[in-house]
Amino acid sequence: MTTTSASVRTSAPAARRAPALGTLGLFTVLLGAALPLIDFFIVNVALPSIDHDLAAGPALLELVVAGYGLSYSVLLVLGGRLGDLFGRRRLFLAGMAAFGLTSLACGLAPDAWTLVAARVAQGAAAALMLPQVLATIHSSTEGPRRARALSLYGATAGLAMAGGQILGGVLVTADIAGTGWRAVFLVNVPVAVAGLVLALRSVPETRSDRPAPVDVPGTLLLALALLALLAPLTEGRAAGWPLWTWVSLVVFPFAAAAFWWVERRADRRGATPLVPPSLLALVPLRRGLVVVLPLSLGFSGFMFVMAVALQQGLAMGAVASGLALVPMALAFFGASLAGPRLVRRWGTRIVPVGALLQGLGVGAIAWAVGHDWQGLSVGDLVPGMAVAGLGQGLQLPVLFRVVLSEVPSERAGVGSGVMVTTQQSALTLGVATLGSLFLSLAASPADMGGALRTTLLVQLGVVVLTLLLSLRLPRTVK
Repeated sequence: MTTTSASVRTSAPAARRAPALGTLGLFTVLLGAALPLIDFFIVNVALPSIDHDLAAGPALLELVVAGYGLSYSVLLVLGGRLGDLFGRRRLFLAGMAAFGLTSLACGLAPDAWTLVAARVAQGAAAALMLPQVLATIHSSTEGPRRARALSLYGATAGLAMAGGQILGGVLVTADIAGTGWRAVFLVNVPVAVAGLVLALRSVPETRSDRPAPVDVPGTLLLALALLALLAPLTEGRAAGWPLWTWVSLVVFPFAAAAFWWVERRADRRGATPLVPPSLLALVPLRRGLVVVLPLSLGFSGFMFVMAVALQQGLAMGAVASGLALVPMALAFFGASLAGPRLVRRWGTRIVPVGALLQGLGVGAIAWAVGHDWQGLSVGDLVPGMAVAGLGQGLQLPVLFRVVLSEVPSERAGVGSGVMVTTQQSALTLGVATLGSLFLSLAASPADMGGALRTTLLVQLGVVVLTLLLSLRLPRTVK
């Protein structure tokens, strides 16, 4: 505790000397936060069109989604470390430029394998850009302004995840200039150009006062551990669970144990590991991450199964299935904006309240699905979607604040990298686990109602776990 307190005291003057992040700068970094999350979800509604145009097949379609998620998850902590080392504004600009170029490559891909390669590169670009957002906010704001910025970050994340599928449906249906599915990637290019111009004018440069070199052994072992877990879970079902998937899952615990041993050894030698064990010793960070994991897992799984069930089970169009998510997105946004005021009055107790509301919303959706699946309309989903979105909006932004509340400014990049890695890995796991459960139960469109209801009940169990874990959060948050 003494070391941690000293670190916080040492970093305080540096935090005060850092340039302030203005309104335009905050808008710009939030734009950078939205793009990677939108692209994780936007491709879901475009997969049938990609399959038709490129003759991709199920395995390659899985790779279009999983390739992005895997490279994104694996490189996030490294992206945060590089921002601490070379400057967060510089890495944000590099990531934004690379994201625009790789999006262009996705949109122009002539075949499925080229698209997969471009998506992997796009995920790597996102991993450079996204950790700089929270690190910049953490190191260039303080007090109520930081609380407001983190709430807006949470609102942006929620809207991006819900809005990605809505936007994807609109773009695919509009078929702008005959681009079809390619528009979901090409739309990023002008946005990235605008982001670069705005960032050059409005985002201050920040970096760690004591930058550390890249921890090569830790980086390689973390990459191995994440790949060993996520690759078989995301690709196993489509590939028929071949031998490599089981070998990979066996490798995961050993790779994770080796990573932790190397990090602890580096910490004891006075080196700076990729994920310092002392950072994970911070109670708010550790307990906050434990809650972020099931919350994000359930959210991404929910989004995936709803998109598939509504489009394939009820033959709703991409736009109609996207409209079903609008009440959730609006309620999430409203709750996120109210978050700072509620936290000042009630502290982190609003997180379990949010989990309770989310559970009621998911339960209402499951009831509507079971009551009349064939006659289900978008209007029948509105109450459950709105209540679930309200509950999620009371949780996610507050959890971001909890996780980063005691992280010293010189470790802002590492702290934000650890948090977004946890979130992104959970998003990937949600699609892999709840998505696989749903698809295994839905052998035909006629089975999708029952499969969706069962999956929603499983997610309800995940929400209950989130509620129980949130009771262990610190009562107050900075």
